[in-house]
Amino acid sequence: MSQEIVRLKTTVTDQDHIAGPASAAITLVEYGNFECIQCGSAYRSLKQICNVLADELRLVFRNFPMAQTHPRSLRAAEAAEAAAAQGKFWQMHDELFTHQKALEDRDLIRYAKRAGLDIERFTRDLAENVFLAKVQSAYEQSLFDEHVTGTPTIYIHEIRYTGSTTVQSLLEAIKQSDPEGQIQLPERTGRIRQFVRKLRQGSWAV
Repeated sequence: MSQEIVRLKTTVTDQDHIAGPASAAITLVEYGNFECIQCGSAYRSLKQICNVLADELRLVFRNFPMAQTHPRSLRAAEAAEAAAAQGKFWQMHDELFTHQKALEDRDLIRYAKRAGLDIERFTRDLAENVFLAKVQSAYEQSLFDEHVTGTPTIYIHEIRYTGSTTVQSLLEAIKQSDPEGQIQLPERTGRIRQFVRKLRQGSWAV
């Protein structure tokens, strides 16, 4: 029995957090939360893949904090939005995923300093919950429109991806989703494994 194809309903817009050009061959949308260990694993894989594919991959991150199971994820999402308001979303995104076990307010302020934010503004935004309504609204939209129930939930070229978030599995899925063959990766699984080994060793040439 073939698996049901689930398509992304909420179109990517300029209001999203986007890394990579609109002209990229593939757009990958992730619904994630900063306290989720599986999201942290996906982050590490996607970081490596983005370094390799560069402008051929457009990465979109949508906050989906699951506060009941990840109590600090909502506050982390607020911090990410506060950073985004200062044009530093991806810097904060990286800090939060790199330090998933340290998401108290004092930690968030430390990451904001490292990201080069206006700390007075950032601290005030957190204290006044300036972005809480935005985060909650986006969560509810994702829940009801996309039926997201867990993280990470990933769409590759607007099709929900349910496989592993290892580098190799994601690379294979990205390659299969490439509509015009713009992304050049090894076709055979063995060659992709070799590609992944080189990627982990820091050698990007295939």
